[in-house]
Amino acid sequence: MKKDVQIPATGLPKSELLAVMKAMKGDDADWKSGRVWSLVYHGGDRHEKLLKEAYSLFISENFLSPMAFRSLKRMETEVVAMTANMLHGDEQVVGAMTSGGTESILMAVKACRDRARSKKPWILWPEMVVPRSIHVAFEKAAHYLGVKFVPVPLRDDFRVDVGAMKRRITHSTVMLAASAPQFPQGVIDPIGEIGRLALNKKIPFHVDSCIGGFLLPWLEQLGHKVAPFDFRVPGVTSISADVHKYGYASKGASVILYRDMEYLKHQFFISTNWPGGIYASASMPGTRPGGAIAAAWAAMRYMGRAGYLRMAKKTIRATAKLLDGIDSIDELMVLGEPDMSLVAYASKHKDVDIYAVADQLEKKGWHTDRQQHPASIHVTVTSNHAVVIDTYLSDLREAVAHVKAHPDLAHEGNAAMYGMMAKLPVRGMVKLAVRKVMEGMYGPEGRVPDLGSLGAGEDDDPLLKLVDRYGSAALKLLGRVEEAKQDLKEKIESALGRLVGREV
Repeated sequence: MKKDVQIPATGLPKSELLAVMKAMKGDDADWKSGRVWSLVYHGGDRHEKLLKEAYSLFISENFLSPMAFRSLKRMETEVVAMTANMLHGDEQVVGAMTSGGTESILMAVKACRDRARSKKPWILWPEMVVPRSIHVAFEKAAHYLGVKFVPVPLRDDFRVDVGAMKRRITHSTVMLAASAPQFPQGVIDPIGEIGRLALNKKIPFHVDSCIGGFLLPWLEQLGHKVAPFDFRVPGVTSISADVHKYGYASKGASVILYRDMEYLKHQFFISTNWPGGIYASASMPGTRPGGAIAAAWAAMRYMGRAGYLRMAKKTIRATAKLLDGIDSIDELMVLGEPDMSLVAYASKHKDVDIYAVADQLEKKGWHTDRQQHPASIHVTVTSNHAVVIDTYLSDLREAVAHVKAHPDLAHEGNAAMYGMMAKLPVRGMVKLAVRKVMEGMYGPEGRVPDLGSLGAGEDDDPLLKLVDRYGSAALKLLGRVEEAKQDLKEKIESALGRLVGREV
């Protein structure tokens, strides 16, 4: 705890306070100029001004009590209805607003788990069967809610292998899930095939369309080929879609939809014995900020179908231009065939380390997202990026040429750190390293450790020290150990599966 940081004895003047806050923003990522490829979805200055005004109108209202604030209940109901209609739901589709995609996914997993508890109480260890590429929020939900996370391998096109999915289903499977699209390569899983599988097995099927739900419908209307992914697909029982992404609402707004109340009712939490009174809530939080609900409602009403179509056209044109530009760089390749505006690209040249390219882009002022398995750079294109595509491609070509001329950059700075972390075969080591970063950020001093120095500190894990000192030789040794461990684990699981008469 920082002893010198305390509530001031007297309040600061408004002008001084706002000046300090504006100065704090000086080190933040420059998202308005389009140099951030994730995190923020900007609908323009006029749109942003509207969101602020709508949010401010309800900044003090608390949606803990829909009875007290009926305006917010009406707005939530209408946001859910507009989203359901956009995703081809019928009059039976129901849902609720949440704080974001993670909460929507948590709610879907909870509903499926509790539905199974009601219908199949003999399931002691519930399981979810999902693509390996599914959003990490599902793994987080599994961790929080006591559901086994069962990832399924992908096909060469980065879409889930439905045959492998079928083989992973057991008597304890309480839900299937897939993405429209998945985040890493921006491709839509075979929703139709999985829907048929879900119907055949009588298992709930959730479609995570948090990032695509407010863009794919408009791309389809513009004439782009979009495989059905919503409530038109038999077997789909729930869908999540974030209004604060391509719905261009303020942060803190997502929607979770269910085909009917038979599913949604398992999302509710109700307590009747608390001395404070009967308590009921539709989602995770108690207090729910009214501003986020109001701004989401205002965004959808203000944009209208025409506005969403206009933004979608601008976004997909910018994406096509970016894809063409990356394809023209001989040393790079786009991973998969993106179904919308999420693009991942990797290196296909031995002297061009993609993490070193990311370092060079950051030196040019771009906020760059790095991925692993395979190593790649990820960009989420929005309408706000249309004006910077040419500049980005020019900087990207320069970055690739510089790295190609200086291959040793792969062993320096963030490139070396990300390369090491992505290649470490013992993922427990990576978890320890990341935990150290988190402890630094949330410790008494609130410091962010130097990512490039992992393994060099006195209190670092011995295996990290080994990698830091001996580099690739240590990675190869650890890789062989991990392969042997995995082989033994698979043999044990196979033997157990034969023993109990089912797949494990």
